[in-house]
Amino acid sequence: MKYAYFLLLAIFVSQFTNAQYSHYLNNYTLNEYGAGNQNWDIAKAADGKLFAANNNGLLEFDGLNWNVWEMPNKTTIRSLLVYENKIFVGSYEEFGYFSRNNKGALVYSSLVNSPKKIDVSKDEEYWQIVLFGDAVIFRSFLNIHIYVEGKITSYNLSSTLMSCDVVNDKLYVSTLDKGIFVLENNELKPFFYSGKLNNAKIISITAKNDHKFLVNTALRGSFLLENNEITSWETPINSVIKKHQLNKFTQLPNGNMLFGTIKNGIYITDNYGQILFNINKETGLINNTVLGQYVTKNNELWLGLDNGIAFVDLNTPNYFFNDISGKLGAVYDIIKYKNTIYIGSNTGLYFIDASNKLQFIEGSQGQVWDLEEIDGDLFCGHNNGTYLVKNNTLKLISAYTGGWVINKVPEQKNTYVQGTYAGLVSFKKVNGEWQVKHLGKTTIPARFLVFEDEHTAWIAHANKGLYRVKFDENYETITELIDYNKKGLWSDYFVRIYKLKNTIAFRTLKGWQKYETLMDSIIPYNLLNEKITKGGYIISEENDTEMAYKTENSLSFSSLSNESRNILIPDKYFKKRLITGYENVSKINDSIFALNLYDGFMFIDAAKFKVKESLKKPTLSKITINNQPIALDTNNISLPFRNNAIAITVNSPFSKDHSFEYKLSSLHLNPPWTESKNGVLEFSNLTDGTYNLAIRTLGYNKEKSPVLTLEFTVLSPWYKNTAGFIVYTFILMLISTIIYYFHKRKIKKEQKLLQIMFEETQNKILEERKKENEKEIIRLKNESLKNEIKLKSKQLANTAISLVKKNETLLHLKDELLSNKTNFNNQYSFKKLIKQIDNSIEHEDGWELFEYNFNQVHEEFFNQLKASFPSLTHKDLKICAYLRMNMSSKEIAPLLNISIRGVETNRYRLKIKLGIPKEGSLRGFLQNFN
Repeated sequence: MKYAYFLLLAIFVSQFTNAQYSHYLNNYTLNEYGAGNQNWDIAKAADGKLFAANNNGLLEFDGLNWNVWEMPNKTTIRSLLVYENKIFVGSYEEFGYFSRNNKGALVYSSLVNSPKKIDVSKDEEYWQIVLFGDAVIFRSFLNIHIYVEGKITSYNLSSTLMSCDVVNDKLYVSTLDKGIFVLENNELKPFFYSGKLNNAKIISITAKNDHKFLVNTALRGSFLLENNEITSWETPINSVIKKHQLNKFTQLPNGNMLFGTIKNGIYITDNYGQILFNINKETGLINNTVLGQYVTKNNELWLGLDNGIAFVDLNTPNYFFNDISGKLGAVYDIIKYKNTIYIGSNTGLYFIDASNKLQFIEGSQGQVWDLEEIDGDLFCGHNNGTYLVKNNTLKLISAYTGGWVINKVPEQKNTYVQGTYAGLVSFKKVNGEWQVKHLGKTTIPARFLVFEDEHTAWIAHANKGLYRVKFDENYETITELIDYNKKGLWSDYFVRIYKLKNTIAFRTLKGWQKYETLMDSIIPYNLLNEKITKGGYIISEENDTEMAYKTENSLSFSSLSNESRNILIPDKYFKKRLITGYENVSKINDSIFALNLYDGFMFIDAAKFKVKESLKKPTLSKITINNQPIALDTNNISLPFRNNAIAITVNSPFSKDHSFEYKLSSLHLNPPWTESKNGVLEFSNLTDGTYNLAIRTLGYNKEKSPVLTLEFTVLSPWYKNTAGFIVYTFILMLISTIIYYFHKRKIKKEQKLLQIMFEETQNKILEERKKENEKEIIRLKNESLKNEIKLKSKQLANTAISLVKKNETLLHLKDELLSNKTNFNNQYSFKKLIKQIDNSIEHEDGWELFEYNFNQVHEEFFNQLKASFPSLTHKDLKICAYLRMNMSSKEIAPLLNISIRGVETNRYRLKIKLGIPKEGSLRGFLQNFN
């Protein structure tokens, strides 16, 4: 039953064999998988991962990510086989296997350089690996090596070996010119030889039944071998493979066959050789040269190509009409009318003829909007008007341009209303002829039209506006046109109108609303906002039982009355191929629908869709810590505190159209789920603590798989662990010791400082006392000196007074003598007496004694005065001394034996010598002179 879908699909499209129909396929280019262009063989493992024998090594694909594993000598891998968790490979002068280590990496083990070395011929390459029971067969053009239970047995034939095939539990070996051999009792024995196969490159041998074999060759076609007789297999595929050179062959369990060619892609036939499909470059295949092919248990076909890899979904109930030439253009509507498929596009109207060729209907060039079967006639709403299509010719019945939509009036027979560029137009069939009339009132471009009842309809402007329309009894004119923009409509731009279970529904840019009759207003339509979402919109024709609607990531078929039926088609089938805003699903028959695309269309068999497959729990494929891989079964994963980085790679090969979600939580962290497109989760610079990583597979429609959990720990820094505590204790003790030491030292120092301060204070006090004593002594000495000076000054004054009195007495005596001169008889004695008196007045010894005493009192006044003023005479010095003693001119005159006037004259002259200004005081100058 698992191939029933494919069989029914093949029956349905068999009438279109020569058209450009194909299954869904997905090409993988060199830039996507990042390896060499040629992929010589291809296979899938039990864990769902894909492997390809590539020019650059072993190519691995987990559904999202590609990896390349090189051979030790970096040679090209020509063949591969996946068996028991090993990937056996054949290469240049080398064969062996890859196996996965505990870190998730594939590691190569050579069988050529095993304990028993295998003799490999120069330039020998291994082109095929097949499984024969528990044995793995490696074939080159020269030898066959059978590997079983760790032992290798080699076989050599005298002819070039072309293929190995296991048929009915027997191993058949085909040669270039020696026929076919069979392995029996560990010997290769001749099985069949015919000149028809001589020098023919036999690609494969398969069983048609217990006694009949199908032998496929590269350029001579296919043969049937029965009862030791061989005949050409005369089928349509036979001539094709002769022309395009067969390279790979696969027979499916349901009897269908796959023929991979060198020149024209792959052909899919039934068990009788009738061609069902040809998947080649014209139908979307990236390259026409098939080097390897593999069909999974789920009927998925993988192709290794000369330039790339391709996936073909043989199991999906979707298939495509692809217009590679661009002739058809963007498709807007499709209809099946009288067993003929008609296609309306932006370039005109087409149909597929009896020979399954795409044909253009003349005169239809231009935009086709709508195709409808009405009362047995095919209407074509066209940019130029509305046409009737009869016998693949056009007849214009309405010149009103732009026939977007046409609907039957409820409860009216043969009456229809059409929305056009110029407003609403009525169509009535009278006596077999269609009568057309513009209904007036409005000329707005009405793209959407839905009837509420027999005389009421809703129309939506192509860009902006929503209106409720009422018609007269005979549908001759519009009686009322009401703008509903102000009656609760969220947005009047690009409004779409639908009638769902007698409810008038509106899809606006902000979500779904509906018309409430009692309130005569538009209110939210919560059912559709939840079911279809605010961003989704219906793209199918009015159908109360089932509708198709487009959402962000899928196309859904659902019923408002049957919640359990919900078909989801992921957008991978039509991504970047829809005509935005003009998506349309047309019903071809009870279960087949057609989705229009910008370069063709897609047939959808809704009845054949399986319940959506559950997503598989992610599996770990690699864990690296600071770019170093670790074992996947590590129980306690730990990261260093500094410069930590962990990368976790997960995959889910059996989940389709998926991505991943993850959440990294810890004691203080609980973030939301985050999506990862490629399954590579990287974290770095994490703080210390235990982390829980939850990972789940996320489907295209946001469904979720069970959760994979992984726990790892970021180690605490050394200063938070035992070593840190030991260090802290040691440091604390050391600090305590240092503090104690320095504290004790400080106390000693302070004590010493106090002692020093005490001593200094004591010394200072003693010093101060000493200074005070010295000052007191000095004061006493000064007082003694002052007293001595006073005494000496008094003595000096007394001496000076004595001198003055003496001189006054002598002068008085002299004057008396001079007045009595005549009384002296002896003049000589008189003169001698006068002279003695004068000498006594001017006696120098008295002056010298005065000068000495004066200097003692006045600190060598004379020496300093003479030093400062060298021009002073002896008399000048005497006057200076007397003036310093504060003596008056009157007192000075007798001492100098001159008159008072003479003293004044000498004072004036002295003032000039000393440089004293005229207004200055001579006495003050001398008393202050030091």
